[in-house]
Amino acid sequence: MTIKQILDNKKIIISFEMFPPKQQSKFDSVINAAKELSALKPDFMSITYGAGGTTKVNTVEIASKIIEAGTPALAHLTCVGNSMDSIKDAIATMKKAKIQNVLALRGDFPPDTPHGQSVLSEGLHHASDLVPLLKDAGFCVGGACYPEGHPESANRSEDIENLRYKVDAGIDFLTTQMFFDNNMLYSYLYRLQSKGIHVPVFAGIMPITNSNQVERMVKLSSAYIPAKLLSFCDKFSDKPEAMWQAGIDYATDQIIDLISNGVRGIHIYTMNKPATAKSIMQNIDAIIAACNE
Repeated sequence: MTIKQILDNKKIIISFEMFPPKQQSKFDSVINAAKELSALKPDFMSITYGAGGTTKVNTVEIASKIIEAGTPALAHLTCVGNSMDSIKDAIATMKKAKIQNVLALRGDFPPDTPHGQSVLSEGLHHASDLVPLLKDAGFCVGGACYPEGHPESANRSEDIENLRYKVDAGIDFLTTQMFFDNNMLYSYLYRLQSKGIHVPVFAGIMPITNSNQVERMVKLSSAYIPAKLLSFCDKFSDKPEAMWQAGIDYATDQIIDLISNGVRGIHIYTMNKPATAKSIMQNIDAIIAACNE
């Protein structure tokens, strides 16, 4: 099933994101996590691609296992690490694997890329360059967006203008970068509407269950960290069970507030942890059922 079809048939949609293993020796454990996550009955599951396309083979294989388990899969595809020929090969491979949904991304540059050196092939400089190729192949296509602005954009207005290229290329939905203050999303959605961007937006929620995640999340996404989140990270940093519970509660509160304010799509960054996703789903299952009646 395509994500566009899911959007047409459900009022509230919950999705999970996971990532392939960096080490092949851990592939079986990731597949087991994928099966456990699928058993929680999300509306779809997203599988990342890895910096520079380093895990692209595993992305398709994991997506295939998720589809076999009865859950629609969203496979990521990046410009970075791919030539036009390899993109065409990837499209053929995903079609063969019965993948119907693809998230088109420019991708992160590998950390060892020399300053100023391009790793982008001719004709594949932006996610918007991928969208027509994927649409022509019959995929339901999504794109990424950034409530607090893309780190490489000069300002938020420029970021939204760049987003328009993906929207105009024909994407079917957007998924946000993680954020920890819902007001950031509400302000962003208002700015999108005012600029005539009306595609569905999935809100990206990252449960912070380990205090070390905060520094890493700020580095990766430059996300604003509210005082409430910082306070419990400081209070429970050396108490793992309390920290885990506080992180689950914070993410749950975010999701309930989002749904209460009309956000239809919730995308949970699971970090391959079924227990985290399960606890959140147990906290919101009655709410989701009531909204989808």
